[in-house]
Formats: sequence, structure tokens, C-alpha cells
Amino acid sequence: MATLDVRPRLLDALTALRDRVEAARFPLPLPGAARARRNRAELLAQLDDYLVPRLCAPEAPLLAVVGGSTGAGKSTLVNSLVGRRVTEAGVLRPTTRTPVLVCHPDDHHWFAGTRVLPELRRIWVPVQDKAVPEPHAAGEADDEEADVLDVETDDGGGELPALRIETDRTLPRGLALLDAPDIDSLVERNRELAAELICAADIWVLVTTATRYADAVPWHLLRTAKEYDVTLVTVLDRVPHQVALEVSRHYAALLAAAGLDDVPSFTIPELPESAGGGSGLLPATAVAGLRAWLDQRAQDPAARTVASARTVAGLLASLRSRLPALAAAAAMQHAASVRLLQRVEDAYGRASDRVGREITAGEVLAGDALTHWRGHPHDSTADELLTALTSSLTALLSCAAAAADESIATASAGDPAAGTVLAPRDPDGAEGRIGVAVRRWRRCLEEIAEEEVRVAERGAGVDPDRIGALLAVSLLGGRRARGEAGEVLAEALGAQGVLRLRDRGRRLLADCVEGVLDAERDRRTAPLDAFDVTPDHQVDLIAALSVLQRER
Repeated sequence: MATLDVRPRLLDALTALRDRVEAARFPLPLPGAARARRNRAELLAQLDDYLVPRLCAPEAPLLAVVGGSTGAGKSTLVNSLVGRRVTEAGVLRPTTRTPVLVCHPDDHHWFAGTRVLPELRRIWVPVQDKAVPEPHAAGEADDEEADVLDVETDDGGGELPALRIETDRTLPRGLALLDAPDIDSLVERNRELAAELICAADIWVLVTTATRYADAVPWHLLRTAKEYDVTLVTVLDRVPHQVALEVSRHYAALLAAAGLDDVPSFTIPELPESAGGGSGLLPATAVAGLRAWLDQRAQDPAARTVASARTVAGLLASLRSRLPALAAAAAMQHAASVRLLQRVEDAYGRASDRVGREITAGEVLAGDALTHWRGHPHDSTADELLTALTSSLTALLSCAAAAADESIATASAGDPAAGTVLAPRDPDGAEGRIGVAVRRWRRCLEEIAEEEVRVAERGAGVDPDRIGALLAVSLLGGRRARGEAGEVLAEALGAQGVLRLRDRGRRLLADCVEGVLDAERDRRTAPLDAFDVTPDHQVDLIAALSVLQRER
């Protein structure tokens, strides 16, 4: 007989694995990333809502989640199993928005807290000996229930997802039924909630109908149940009497073809109560087989242990394939991140080399800057010359950054990740940012010129502004201009002063160019850096799985 292994070290390993799964991220829009995010969310839900709670409390009641497509009759089935209306069944679809959990009063404490489904706030419904009142007209609400619904809201002021808890003594101790939203609901949050609830189940009760049993959605759930080897039971609902035998045989053949021939399956005939316009309760005989099967799982210790242990073992076994798949997706994310970062690094590295070559060649001393240099000092002031050089350097750096961005765009053509995780090109903004940086460089250049004039032996009567302009020419004007400016500087400051000034000026210029290009590069990669896509996620997932496998 299967038993639950609740060794503390196994729980520790499972908890550590859960933390690694939560830490994994798949933000880049790569092929398979959306599936990895869904698989991660599903795995977290199963770990948080089922595996860890079940291993921590193997004696807790079995939770049977009743799920299925829109209009399959889930709510009517739950009402009929309980023997009174505990959840709304109606013609309008989707009907079930707030899931309803029904258990014996003695088992209420197991579900009132956050042992399972901790993200859902609880709506407590006292024990009732009468049927739930008919729904109010639109816009009306029962005063007492409205008070309960408004007790807790999220920080944004909206209502938190809720779980409504009903108790009824007709259910055996050790069994709880949960009526889940439609798995194919038009409301996305309902579909997500249905998936979360199914992940918390010891027993999956999948309901379909005579007209929809071959649909893709229920079969997706059936294949998932088979993959995880969970405890599963199917219900073929609303089967017309005249085709009951034929439909049942065909459904059984489909189950057998899918390797699910050992799954218990119950057929419920089409009855007036199925339409939802009556009491919402099927005759007890219609659900007697399913009710007896569930009661046995709750009351027979051997059957109960087998039901929960099989689901636990199946989900634990499924981690052998699911964790490596998540790790592979994490590795793809990291590889894409490295590829994108390298592409940007290469482009801006080439831009830096280009700027260095053009400064060495004296390309900055052109246009207005060259005109002011030729007219200095008689027809052009030091301030005008330095302003022209500042503008020319700004233009050179802006062109280099634009060329780098163009190179990135060309290399990234067809890459699905680049367009969403790299900051967009911003030529106008770049020119403004670069202009600010170059003007800051000018101020620093003028400051070191003033310092050297103060300490120079020949500094008396020397104009610091002119020294700053000549220094800029010697740094940016190429070989010929460097020699001409150097002669004037040597006369004013002496040989040692010129060497010291040029050395400080070169470092200042190199820092400016490097800072400008690094800032533009970092701006492009900032969104990618914020995602924190590292190789650690892949390594941690595999390591956590290895530890868990040893403990099992």
C-alpha cells in the first residue's frame, strides 16, 4: 500500500526547490518563454497549495476539486452530492465566479486558515439546515453576506479573490468538495483560478457532457492528470437515455486509447434538473455511484492513503521532467541575455575605437572650430574657440552613439527579444545628454587650466581662459594643431607645466568619452539588466532537484 513520506529532510528539500522555482524568471519573449511562465506558475501552485501542505499534514481531509468546461454541470453535481444547494447553478454562463468549498463541520478548521490556497481570502458561511436562498436580482445582495464580502480588500481597494466555505453534516469527515470556475471561462481570471484550484486537489473530478466530451479543453486536463499520475475520476454528464450506451462506450474507448482505461468513470443521465431551471439537485440515485466512490476514499484508511499518496507520488515524479524543462528555459533566457548584451557591448566598443581614431586625426577641429582656431587670438576669443570645440566634440560623440545604435538594430533584426528588452533608440535625447557631459568636461578643463596657471613659475599675466582653449586644441586638433598650441603653452607655463597639463587633460578627455559612451550603452541595456537574467536560475533548479531526488 502506498504511504506518504513525511521525513523532515524531504520537506526541507521540497521547500528549497519551491524557492528556486519562485526565483526563476522568464522575461525575454523567446519561443517557449510563455509556456515556461505558465509551467512555473502551475508548479508553484501545486507546491504551495498541495505538495507541501499535504506532506506537512497527511491526516488532513481529502480535497476533491470538481472541474470542467462551461455548462458541464459542475455546480449541479456538487449540490446533488451534498443534498442541498450550496453553490449556484444556472442557465447564465459562466456561473461560478467565487469557488465554493464544502466540508463536514468538524473539518472546517483545515480550510479556514491558509494551509491550502493561502492567496484566497475566506468567506465563512454558517451551518445551514435549509437550502441556500435563490439568487437576488441584479444589483441586490443579502445584507449579511454583503458585510462578509466587504471585510477584506486588497491594498488597491479592489476585492481579493475569495473562497466561500460551506459546511454540511451529510458529507463524511475527511472529504471536502470544491466547485471550481470553468476551465474555459471567458473571464481570464476565472480560468487562472480554476487551474490553481485543480493544483490543490487530492482528487481531480473532471466533468464533461455528452455533447462536449471530445473537446480539446477537458482532454488537455485528462492528459495533464495522466502525466502527473494524480488520482482522477471522470463524470460524463447530461447523457440522453437513447444514446447513453453508445456515448458511454465511445467515451470509454477514448479513455482507453489515451491510457486512462483504469480511471473510474461515472455517467449521469440527462434529467430535467440538469437544465438548472429547477431545484438544482439531481436525484440521489443519479450520483450514488460517484458519492459512494468518494465516501470510500474518505472513510477507508487504505483507500484514503492510496488516493493522496498516489497524487503526491505522481507530482513528485513529474518534477524529474518539469524541473529540467524549466532549467532549459532559464538557460535559453540567459543565453539570449548574453547575446544581446554582447551585441550592445560590441557596437559601443567599435564606437569608442572610432571616436579615438577621429580625435587623434584631429576631426574635431573642423568647421566652426577650425575657423575660430585660425582666427585666434585676434579675430576669435578663447571662449568662442572653446565653445566651438565643445560643440564639435558633442557632434562627434552623438554620431558615434547613433552609429552604434544603428549597428545594434541591424544585428538584432529578427531577434524577438531585442525590441522589447533593449531601451529604444533616442537620438534627440542622446544629443542632449552628451551635450551636458561635454559641457561638464569643458568646465573641468577650464578648472585644471586655472590650477596650472596658479602654480606655474611664469603664470603671472597669463590668461587662464586662453590656456584652457589651447589645451582643448592640443587634445582635439590633431598633430599639427597640437604642435602649434603646445608652443604657445610652453611659453606660458614652461615645459614641465605643459607636460603636466596635457597629461591631466588626456585623462579628463578619456574619462569624458568613456563616460558618455558607457552611459548610452547602459541606457540601452538597462531594461535587460533589470530582469536579472543570470545562469544561477538554471544551476539552482537542477541542484534543488538533485537534492530532492536523493531525499526521495
